[in-house]
Amino acid sequence: MEKRMISSYDEINDTFVGKVDGENGYAADYGISEGIFLRINNSNLPTSVFIPNASKVLNISKSILESSDVKIGIKCDDFSLSFRMCIDDLLVFSTKCKNSFGIPNLNFLIDCNM
Repeated sequence: MEKRMISSYDEINDTFVGKVDGENGYAADYGISEGIFLRINNSNLPTSVFIPNASKVLNISKSILESSDVKIGIKCDDFSLSFRMCIDDLLVFSTKCKNSFGIPNLNFLIDCNM
């Protein structure tokens, strides 16, 4: 499933938000990695990604985070959740964790350039 993402980066507060276009609110907020939060709706589908202290969490410069070319891939099965974030076609972060969140099997891409 592919969706358009609206991303914003607040350099002063070092906060990144990637929101699925057309989605409002969320039913649950899960910490999927230290400092990375995935918000999901009532259907257990991702609605946004929130990263406070983004430059530190992702270990990249604030100027890179200001790019508008951001893609986030989320893959889930019954056992694990994989999260990948690319900026300007470069992988800046990747993690895999246990899917204890109730997120259904999916292959989800949110992309700023759709």
